[in-house]
Amino acid sequence: MASTRMGSTNAVSIDIDTTPAIGGVSSVKTIDSQQEGSGKYIITNDEFKFISAGNSADNYDITGSVSSSITAAPGDGFNIRKRGITSSMLEAKGFGWLLEEEDVEEEDQRPLLEELDIDLKDIYYKLRCVLFPLPQLGFNRHIVRESPDFWGPLLVILLYAIISLYGQFRVVSWILTIWIFGSLMVFMLARVLGGEVSYSQCLGVIGYSVLPLFVIACILPLVRSLHYLSMAIKFFGVLWASFSAGSLLCVQELQHKKPLLVYPIFLLYVYFLSLYTGA
Repeated sequence: MASTRMGSTNAVSIDIDTTPAIGGVSSVKTIDSQQEGSGKYIITNDEFKFISAGNSADNYDITGSVSSSITAAPGDGFNIRKRGITSSMLEAKGFGWLLEEEDVEEEDQRPLLEELDIDLKDIYYKLRCVLFPLPQLGFNRHIVRESPDFWGPLLVILLYAIISLYGQFRVVSWILTIWIFGSLMVFMLARVLGGEVSYSQCLGVIGYSVLPLFVIACILPLVRSLHYLSMAIKFFGVLWASFSAGSLLCVQELQHKKPLLVYPIFLLYVYFLSLYTGA
């Protein structure tokens, strides 16, 4: 039993029965409350809340552990990096902004190929479309024209320039120049004839279609001693490249004017081949 008295004018006497009741319920009993000059006041049991002892957490065995994979940054508990003497001096002089660190966004962490907009699978598919220009093979060749890119044609042109380097270093600049201005000439001619093509499409198609010339340039050293066979391979390579480029650039508006566009493309690839052979 516990008795509590408060002050000299008021006296409250509370009896607490700490013996658990039947069913595990602890009870609190109030005897009386006395106030000087105000009579006797009895506190009823409705003003108290009964808590079941059976729901107490003391009856459960709670065990476990908490682990965290977060590594605290060097500094204090508020993730503030501690600075040295130099940093403190810069902050005191008002140059603390030099030491601020910006959060790196996800867009800045993209791979290099994605940052340069290089899709290797797309380039590989376009190379196959140029090497196999026949529609019976089932390739969606229009993707070379409808989805132009820069890095694929540049790769083909550089490969052709590298294989043409032997003994004639000046041809590299000429090949790049003929690719850029030759594509411009084909673009202007196609627009004059009424074709709905863009310069980037012409640049991509002309560049990709140099790939057959690269293939025959790898074969020609093997048959150089056979004059007629070598001439036949050269002629076949130029026809191959011209057909591949002409069939892609001759859109629906140019179907009845195809020879007017294919012939300049044929002459363009003849000049490309002459830069390799030196003729």
